[in-house]
This record gives sequence, structure tokens and C-alpha cells, in this order.
Amino acid sequence: MSPDDPVCLCFHVTRRKVVNFIRVEKPQRASQLSQCGGAGTGCGWCRDYLTRMLAAAKAGEDIGAALPEDSAGYAAGRAEHIRQTGHQPGQPESRQEPPKT
Repeated sequence: MSPDDPVCLCFHVTRRKVVNFIRVEKPQRASQLSQCGGAGTGCGWCRDYLTRMLAAAKAGEDIGAALPEDSAGYAAGRAEHIRQTGHQPGQPESRQEPPKT
């Protein structure tokens, strides 16, 4: 993924923005990344990636390596996540209706 590709597709938070937030703010927990434009508070797809990015930063590794190379595949994975979970993009999970069966 390029630096300007979004990591959080719900709120359009880019890889560059997350990397800079981690570098400047030095969050201790992945949940603190929500302060970066709401990242991770929408459909939930990016949370694992945000956690990986923070872990890589703490280990002194390349933060970008925690993300897949293919941004189209990343977006397709999110679409499948939304289909399976029923979480609507851009709406915090706590305010959503449960998926209809």
C-alpha cells in the first residue's frame, strides 16, 4: 500500500497519517489510534492492521510492512468483512443494529 492509501476505509485515514500519529504521539495501546481521525472505530476491518502497525513501531520495525502490498485486495477483504458481519462503513459498531439472519 502506498503512503496515501487509506488504512481506515470508513474514515479515510491514510497510512501516512497513522504512521505520523504513531511517530509523534507515541500511543501505548492500539485503541489510542482511534484519536487519529477515528481510525478503527467504524466497521472494525482495520483494527488488526492498526495493532500490527503499532507493534511494528514499538519493535523498531517498518510500520508499513504490517500492511498488505495490494490496496485493492485490502479493500476487497473489507467488503467481505462488512458482508459477513453486517457492520456498516463509517458507523461506530456500538450504534449498529445486529445483522439480520
